[in-house]
Amino acid sequence: MSQRLPSSDLLVVHEEVREALDAGVGVVALESTILAHGLPHPDNIEIAARIEAAVRAGGSVPATIALLDGIVHVGLGAAEVERVCTDPEIAKLSVRDVGVAAALGRSGATTVASTSALAHLAGIRVFATGGLGGVHRGASETFDVSADLGVIASTPVLVVCAGVKSILDVAGTLEYLETLSVPVLGYRTDAFPGFYLSDSGHAVPWRVESAEEAARVVVTRDRLGTDTAGVVLANPLPAERQVDRDLHDRLVTEGLALLQREGVHGKDVTPRLLEYFHDSSGGESLRANVELVLSNARLAGEVAAEVARLSIVAPVSTSASAPTSAPESAPTAAP
Repeated sequence: MSQRLPSSDLLVVHEEVREALDAGVGVVALESTILAHGLPHPDNIEIAARIEAAVRAGGSVPATIALLDGIVHVGLGAAEVERVCTDPEIAKLSVRDVGVAAALGRSGATTVASTSALAHLAGIRVFATGGLGGVHRGASETFDVSADLGVIASTPVLVVCAGVKSILDVAGTLEYLETLSVPVLGYRTDAFPGFYLSDSGHAVPWRVESAEEAARVVVTRDRLGTDTAGVVLANPLPAERQVDRDLHDRLVTEGLALLQREGVHGKDVTPRLLEYFHDSSGGESLRANVELVLSNARLAGEVAAEVARLSIVAPVSTSASAPTSAPESAPTAAP
Protein backbone atom coordinates (compact mmCIF):
# COMPACT_ATOMS: atom_id res chain seq x y z
CA MET A 1 0.00 0.00 0.00
CA SER A 2 1.31 3.46 -0.85
CA GLN A 3 1.93 5.98 1.88
CA ARG A 4 1.23 9.71 1.80
CA LEU A 5 3.80 11.10 -0.61
CA PRO A 6 5.98 14.08 0.32
CA SER A 7 5.32 17.37 -1.45
CA SER A 8 6.55 17.74 -5.03
CA ASP A 9 9.53 19.85 -3.98
CA LEU A 10 10.95 16.70 -2.37
CA LEU A 11 9.67 13.82 -4.52
CA VAL A 12 8.47 13.58 -8.11
CA VAL A 13 6.90 10.47 -9.63
CA HIS A 14 7.45 10.19 -13.38
CA GLU A 15 4.19 10.49 -15.33
CA GLU A 16 4.34 6.98 -16.81
CA VAL A 17 5.02 5.48 -13.39
CA ARG A 18 2.22 7.45 -11.75
CA GLU A 19 -0.25 6.42 -14.43
CA ALA A 20 0.74 2.77 -14.08
CA LEU A 21 0.31 2.86 -10.30
CA ASP A 22 -3.07 4.57 -10.61
CA ALA A 23 -4.20 1.99 -13.18
CA GLY A 24 -3.04 -0.99 -11.13
CA VAL A 25 -0.34 -1.94 -13.64
CA GLY A 26 2.85 -3.64 -12.43
CA VAL A 27 5.75 -1.32 -11.64
CA VAL A 28 9.35 -2.33 -10.84
CA ALA A 29 11.72 -0.08 -8.92
CA LEU A 30 15.33 0.02 -10.11
CA GLU A 31 18.32 1.33 -8.21
CA SER A 32 20.67 3.89 -9.71
CA THR A 33 23.89 3.03 -7.86
CA ILE A 34 24.59 0.25 -10.35
CA LEU A 35 24.53 2.88 -13.10
CA ALA A 36 26.57 5.54 -11.32
CA HIS A 37 29.06 3.35 -9.44
CA GLY A 38 28.68 -0.29 -10.51
CA LEU A 39 29.15 -0.23 -14.27
CA PRO A 40 31.80 1.50 -16.40
CA HIS A 41 30.99 4.43 -18.69
CA PRO A 42 29.78 4.46 -21.45
CA ASP A 43 28.43 0.91 -21.05
CA ASN A 44 26.23 2.06 -18.19
CA ILE A 45 24.03 4.24 -20.42
CA GLU A 46 23.31 1.42 -22.85
CA ILE A 47 22.79 -1.09 -20.04
CA ALA A 48 20.39 1.27 -18.25
CA ALA A 49 18.15 1.19 -21.32
CA ARG A 50 18.43 -2.59 -21.55
CA ILE A 51 17.47 -3.00 -17.89
CA GLU A 52 14.35 -0.89 -18.34
CA ALA A 53 13.52 -2.81 -21.54
CA ALA A 54 13.82 -6.09 -19.63
CA VAL A 55 11.26 -4.88 -17.08
CA ARG A 56 8.90 -3.95 -19.92
CA ALA A 57 9.45 -7.36 -21.52
CA GLY A 58 8.25 -8.86 -18.24
CA GLY A 59 5.01 -6.89 -18.49
CA SER A 60 5.64 -3.98 -16.12
CA VAL A 61 6.74 -0.34 -16.09
CA PRO A 62 10.30 0.47 -14.91
CA ALA A 63 10.92 3.15 -12.28
CA THR A 64 14.61 3.96 -11.86
CA ILE A 65 15.08 6.01 -8.69
CA ALA A 66 17.65 8.75 -8.01
CA LEU A 67 18.07 12.04 -6.14
CA LEU A 68 18.74 14.99 -8.42
CA ASP A 69 19.40 18.48 -7.03
CA GLY A 70 17.67 17.64 -3.77
CA ILE A 71 14.57 16.06 -5.35
CA VAL A 72 13.81 12.32 -5.33
CA HIS A 73 12.79 11.12 -8.79
CA VAL A 74 10.81 7.88 -9.04
CA GLY A 75 11.26 7.13 -12.70
CA LEU A 76 13.84 8.87 -14.90
CA GLY A 77 13.81 10.24 -18.43
CA ALA A 78 16.67 9.64 -20.86
CA ALA A 79 18.47 12.89 -19.98
CA GLU A 80 18.25 12.12 -16.26
CA VAL A 81 19.60 8.60 -16.78
CA GLU A 82 22.53 10.03 -18.75
CA ARG A 83 23.25 12.46 -15.96
CA VAL A 84 23.30 9.67 -13.37
CA CYS A 85 25.65 7.70 -15.62
CA THR A 86 28.08 10.55 -16.33
CA ASP A 87 28.08 13.09 -13.49
CA PRO A 88 31.17 12.49 -11.29
CA GLU A 89 29.47 14.35 -8.42
CA ILE A 90 26.69 11.75 -8.07
CA ALA A 91 27.01 10.39 -4.52
CA LYS A 92 26.11 6.93 -3.26
CA LEU A 93 23.07 7.31 -1.00
CA SER A 94 21.77 4.81 1.50
CA VAL A 95 18.58 5.55 3.47
CA ARG A 96 20.38 7.55 6.14
CA ASP A 97 21.88 9.80 3.45
CA VAL A 98 18.78 10.64 1.40
CA GLY A 99 17.27 13.23 3.75
CA VAL A 100 20.61 14.93 4.32
CA ALA A 101 21.42 15.08 0.61
CA ALA A 102 17.92 16.36 -0.18
CA ALA A 103 18.21 19.11 2.45
CA LEU A 104 21.53 20.22 0.96
CA GLY A 105 20.29 20.11 -2.64
CA ARG A 106 22.71 17.37 -3.62
CA SER A 107 22.40 14.58 -6.18
CA GLY A 108 22.93 10.91 -5.59
CA ALA A 109 22.30 7.35 -6.73
CA THR A 110 20.20 5.05 -4.59
CA THR A 111 21.37 1.78 -3.08
CA VAL A 112 19.27 -1.31 -2.36
CA ALA A 113 18.29 0.16 1.00
CA SER A 114 17.26 3.61 -0.20
CA THR A 115 15.61 2.29 -3.36
CA SER A 116 13.51 -0.13 -1.30
CA ALA A 117 12.42 2.61 1.10
CA LEU A 118 11.58 5.11 -1.66
CA ALA A 119 9.81 2.46 -3.74
CA HIS A 120 7.56 1.63 -0.80
CA LEU A 121 6.90 5.31 -0.24
CA ALA A 122 5.64 5.55 -3.82
CA GLY A 123 3.55 2.37 -3.58
CA ILE A 124 5.86 0.14 -5.65
CA ARG A 125 5.96 -3.43 -4.38
CA VAL A 126 8.70 -5.08 -6.49
CA PHE A 127 12.33 -4.05 -6.89
CA ALA A 128 15.07 -5.53 -9.11
CA THR A 129 18.77 -5.27 -8.36
CA GLY A 130 21.98 -7.18 -8.96
CA GLY A 131 23.03 -8.47 -5.54
CA LEU A 132 22.18 -7.56 -1.97
CA GLY A 133 24.56 -6.09 0.51
CA GLY A 134 24.99 -8.20 3.60
CA VAL A 135 27.22 -9.19 6.48
CA HIS A 136 30.83 -8.41 5.66
CA ARG A 137 33.64 -10.81 6.39
CA GLY A 138 35.04 -10.08 9.83
CA ALA A 139 31.81 -8.39 10.95
CA SER A 140 32.20 -9.94 14.41
CA GLU A 141 35.01 -7.42 14.92
CA THR A 142 34.03 -4.55 12.63
CA PHE A 143 30.21 -4.73 12.99
CA ASP A 144 30.10 -4.02 9.24
CA VAL A 145 26.62 -5.08 8.14
CA SER A 146 24.92 -3.52 5.13
CA ALA A 147 21.93 -1.28 5.80
CA ASP A 148 20.19 -3.22 3.02
CA LEU A 149 19.24 -5.99 5.44
CA GLY A 150 17.65 -3.81 8.10
CA VAL A 151 15.64 -1.83 5.55
CA ILE A 152 14.37 -4.98 3.82
CA ALA A 153 13.29 -6.26 7.24
CA SER A 154 11.06 -3.23 7.76
CA THR A 155 9.92 -2.51 4.19
CA PRO A 156 7.30 -4.72 2.46
CA VAL A 157 8.92 -4.80 -0.98
CA LEU A 158 9.95 -7.95 -2.82
CA VAL A 159 13.59 -7.72 -3.95
CA VAL A 160 14.68 -9.78 -6.93
CA CYS A 161 18.43 -10.36 -6.76
CA ALA A 162 21.20 -12.83 -7.56
CA GLY A 163 21.73 -13.50 -3.86
CA VAL A 164 24.42 -11.52 -2.06
CA LYS A 165 27.75 -10.49 -3.49
CA SER A 166 30.17 -13.37 -3.07
CA ILE A 167 32.75 -11.10 -1.42
CA LEU A 168 30.54 -11.11 1.69
CA ASP A 169 29.89 -13.59 4.49
CA VAL A 170 27.06 -15.48 2.81
CA ALA A 171 26.29 -17.77 5.75
CA GLY A 172 26.26 -14.81 8.13
CA THR A 173 23.97 -12.86 5.81
CA LEU A 174 21.44 -15.70 5.58
CA GLU A 175 21.52 -16.10 9.34
CA TYR A 176 20.94 -12.38 9.80
CA LEU A 177 18.01 -12.42 7.36
CA GLU A 178 16.49 -15.26 9.37
CA THR A 179 16.95 -13.27 12.59
CA LEU A 180 15.22 -10.31 10.94
CA SER A 181 12.35 -12.59 9.82
CA VAL A 182 12.89 -11.93 6.12
CA PRO A 183 11.69 -14.83 3.93
CA VAL A 184 14.15 -15.95 1.25
CA LEU A 185 12.80 -17.66 -1.85
CA GLY A 186 14.83 -19.45 -4.49
CA TYR A 187 13.54 -19.03 -8.03
CA ARG A 188 13.58 -22.54 -9.51
CA THR A 189 16.51 -23.41 -7.26
CA ASP A 190 17.25 -24.90 -3.84
CA ALA A 191 20.62 -23.14 -3.68
CA PHE A 192 21.21 -19.56 -2.61
CA PRO A 193 23.20 -17.86 -5.39
CA GLY A 194 26.40 -15.93 -4.80
CA PHE A 195 26.07 -13.15 -7.38
CA TYR A 196 28.70 -14.23 -9.92
CA LEU A 197 28.15 -17.86 -8.84
CA SER A 198 24.90 -19.75 -9.30
CA ASP A 199 25.41 -21.65 -6.03
CA SER A 200 27.02 -20.09 -2.96
CA GLY A 201 27.07 -23.45 -1.17
CA HIS A 202 24.10 -22.53 1.03
CA ALA A 203 20.47 -23.59 0.71
CA VAL A 204 17.36 -21.44 0.45
CA PRO A 205 14.51 -22.21 2.87
CA TRP A 206 11.77 -21.85 0.22
CA ARG A 207 11.52 -22.50 -3.50
CA VAL A 208 9.08 -21.09 -6.08
CA GLU A 209 8.71 -22.26 -9.65
CA SER A 210 7.07 -19.26 -11.29
CA ALA A 211 6.55 -15.52 -11.14
CA GLU A 212 2.95 -16.23 -10.19
CA GLU A 213 4.03 -18.23 -7.14
CA ALA A 214 6.38 -15.46 -6.03
CA ALA A 215 3.64 -12.87 -6.50
CA ARG A 216 1.20 -15.01 -4.52
CA VAL A 217 3.65 -14.93 -1.62
CA VAL A 218 3.65 -11.12 -1.71
CA VAL A 219 -0.14 -10.78 -1.92
CA THR A 220 -0.87 -13.47 0.67
CA ARG A 221 1.53 -11.95 3.18
CA ASP A 222 -0.10 -8.56 2.62
CA ARG A 223 -3.54 -10.05 3.20
CA LEU A 224 -2.45 -11.81 6.38
CA GLY A 225 -0.78 -8.66 7.70
CA THR A 226 1.44 -10.61 10.08
CA ASP A 227 4.61 -8.59 9.49
CA THR A 228 6.08 -5.73 7.48
CA ALA A 229 9.26 -7.39 6.25
CA GLY A 230 10.15 -7.57 2.60
CA VAL A 231 10.82 -10.73 0.63
CA VAL A 232 14.07 -11.78 -1.05
CA LEU A 233 13.64 -13.64 -4.34
CA ALA A 234 16.99 -15.15 -5.27
CA ASN A 235 17.41 -15.67 -9.02
CA PRO A 236 20.67 -17.40 -9.96
CA LEU A 237 22.59 -17.21 -13.19
CA PRO A 238 22.45 -20.50 -15.10
CA ALA A 239 25.43 -22.62 -14.07
CA GLU A 240 26.90 -22.41 -17.57
CA ARG A 241 26.81 -18.58 -17.42
CA GLN A 242 28.45 -18.07 -14.02
CA VAL A 243 32.01 -16.83 -13.65
CA ASP A 244 34.53 -19.67 -13.60
CA ARG A 245 34.78 -20.67 -9.95
CA ASP A 246 38.58 -20.86 -9.86
CA LEU A 247 38.87 -17.40 -11.41
CA HIS A 248 36.22 -16.08 -9.03
CA ASP A 249 37.89 -17.46 -5.91
CA ARG A 250 41.29 -16.09 -6.95
CA LEU A 251 39.85 -12.62 -7.56
CA VAL A 252 38.06 -12.62 -4.20
CA THR A 253 41.31 -13.49 -2.40
CA GLU A 254 43.27 -10.86 -4.30
CA GLY A 255 40.51 -8.26 -3.92
CA LEU A 256 40.28 -8.67 -0.16
CA ALA A 257 44.04 -8.29 0.13
CA LEU A 258 43.80 -5.14 -2.00
CA LEU A 259 41.20 -3.64 0.33
CA GLN A 260 43.45 -4.24 3.30
CA ARG A 261 46.44 -2.62 1.58
CA GLU A 262 44.42 0.42 0.52
CA GLY A 263 42.53 0.75 3.79
CA VAL A 264 39.13 0.63 2.07
CA HIS A 265 36.15 0.04 4.33
CA GLY A 266 32.42 0.73 4.77
CA LYS A 267 30.33 1.73 1.77
CA ASP A 268 33.46 2.00 -0.44
CA VAL A 269 34.19 -1.73 -0.21
CA THR A 270 31.71 -2.99 -2.81
CA PRO A 271 32.49 -0.41 -5.55
CA ARG A 272 36.24 -0.97 -5.14
CA LEU A 273 35.94 -4.74 -5.30
CA LEU A 274 33.62 -4.62 -8.30
CA GLU A 275 36.10 -2.32 -10.02
CA TYR A 276 38.89 -4.81 -9.30
CA PHE A 277 36.79 -7.69 -10.62
CA HIS A 278 35.98 -5.76 -13.79
CA ASP A 279 39.62 -4.84 -14.36
CA SER A 280 41.05 -8.29 -13.61
CA SER A 281 38.61 -10.86 -15.00
CA GLY A 282 39.09 -10.23 -18.71
CA GLY A 283 35.52 -8.96 -19.01
CA GLU A 284 33.94 -12.01 -17.39
CA SER A 285 32.66 -10.27 -14.27
CA LEU A 286 31.10 -7.45 -16.28
CA ARG A 287 29.47 -9.96 -18.62
CA ALA A 288 28.01 -11.90 -15.69
CA ASN A 289 26.97 -8.71 -13.89
CA VAL A 290 25.02 -7.47 -16.89
CA GLU A 291 23.40 -10.84 -17.54
CA LEU A 292 22.22 -11.30 -13.97
CA VAL A 293 20.86 -7.76 -13.71
CA LEU A 294 18.90 -8.18 -16.96
CA SER A 295 17.58 -11.55 -15.82
CA ASN A 296 16.49 -10.08 -12.49
CA ALA A 297 14.79 -7.14 -14.21
CA ARG A 298 12.85 -9.44 -16.53
CA LEU A 299 11.76 -11.68 -13.66
CA ALA A 300 10.81 -8.67 -11.54
CA GLY A 301 8.67 -7.38 -14.40
CA GLU A 302 6.84 -10.69 -14.52
CA VAL A 303 6.38 -10.80 -10.73
CA ALA A 304 5.12 -7.22 -10.55
CA ALA A 305 2.60 -7.90 -13.31
CA GLU A 306 1.35 -10.93 -11.39
CA VAL A 307 1.20 -8.98 -8.12
CA ALA A 308 -0.97 -6.39 -9.86
CA ARG A 309 -3.25 -9.08 -11.31
CA LEU A 310 -3.60 -11.00 -8.05
CA SER A 311 -4.24 -7.80 -6.09
CA ILE A 312 -7.31 -7.18 -8.25
CA VAL A 313 -8.53 -10.74 -7.71
CA ALA A 314 -7.82 -10.64 -3.97
CA PRO A 315 -7.50 -7.01 -2.81
CA VAL A 316 -5.05 -6.31 -0.01
CA SER A 317 -6.81 -5.83 3.31
CA THR A 318 -6.33 -2.43 4.94
CA SER A 319 -6.97 -3.85 8.38
CA ALA A 320 -5.80 -6.95 10.17
CA SER A 321 -8.86 -6.97 12.42
CA ALA A 322 -11.53 -9.66 12.24
CA PRO A 323 -14.81 -9.02 10.41
CA THR A 324 -17.22 -6.91 12.44
CA SER A 325 -20.33 -8.73 11.29
CA ALA A 326 -21.18 -12.42 11.24
CA PRO A 327 -22.23 -14.25 8.08
CA GLU A 328 -25.96 -14.34 7.39
CA SER A 329 -26.08 -18.06 8.19
CA ALA A 330 -24.39 -17.70 11.57
CA PRO A 331 -26.63 -18.78 14.47
CA THR A 332 -27.82 -16.18 16.90
CA ALA A 333 -26.59 -16.66 20.45
CA ALA A 334 -29.21 -17.37 23.09
CA PRO A 335 -29.97 -14.51 25.45
